[in-house]
Amino acid sequence: MNSSELSASATNASATPITPKVYLSPARQILGLALSSWGGRIGLLIFLFMTIGCLVYPALSGIDPVAMNIQARFLPPLGFEGSSWAHPLGTDQLGRDMLVRACIGLRYSLLIGICTVVLMLLIGCVLGTVAGFKGGWTDTIIMRLTDVQLSIPMIILAIAVLGSSRPSVPAIIVVLALSGWPLYSRVVRSAALAERNRDYVLSARILGASDWRIIGLLVVPNIIPPVLFVAVLDIARMVIFESILGFLGLGVQPPTPTFGNVIADGRKYLINAWWIATTPGVLLVLILTSINLMGSALERARNRVYGGQL
Repeated sequence: MNSSELSASATNASATPITPKVYLSPARQILGLALSSWGGRIGLLIFLFMTIGCLVYPALSGIDPVAMNIQARFLPPLGFEGSSWAHPLGTDQLGRDMLVRACIGLRYSLLIGICTVVLMLLIGCVLGTVAGFKGGWTDTIIMRLTDVQLSIPMIILAIAVLGSSRPSVPAIIVVLALSGWPLYSRVVRSAALAERNRDYVLSARILGASDWRIIGLLVVPNIIPPVLFVAVLDIARMVIFESILGFLGLGVQPPTPTFGNVIADGRKYLINAWWIATTPGVLLVLILTSINLMGSALERARNRVYGGQL
């Protein structure tokens, strides 16, 4: 190659822009993959629409969810004879608006479901990380405590705790969290066992870092993100449990509307006023579908990222 060819090659090389490769953390990769799928997008849109609707509509309508109006009782939803635009989804046996009551019920279900999963993550991840990283008698005690908790059925624990006093939102959250944290504890313990012998942990120990510093700054950031995405699916499970407790009379007590107690009231009128039980039931199905769509999309994306398929 002569000097003119070398000069032209150097000129072309200098004129070609070099695009640096941007590194994306695993969490951002998972979110990007999940949102790029139709299931993740549809689930997110339904979830946002229903969440914003349940927060905004009761205030915009100005309807009291517990105010009774005997003259407007058993009004059917729009499209049926005798319906009213003031009550798009009809009214119940006491003339209370079903759409507003369903929105309030959705608020309680999401509040209890999300707070329960956060508490389960907090308890399970702390105990699982300490058990897996420390080992020895610490691991033995925590795992035996986990086995004891797993041996107590959720419904038995709910009856024992909630049946002895008037159930409240904090009490329901604690009962559900106590039933679900052992699963996270076992999963996180397995991850911590695999992490504690990695080179970066041994290097930190050589440099004089304490075990608690290594756990908080090095181990936890590596084992928590995968569990967080899986926890989205657990929100749907906790929403179902909250509805079951409300149906059995162990949830938030009337006149506060929740999915469970509204459906329980509506089962008496399934023949002549089917919408009383159907309205919260349909909203429950929609919110569970949206959460499952998002959770499934996140789970598939997590498997791709941590499975090395990218």
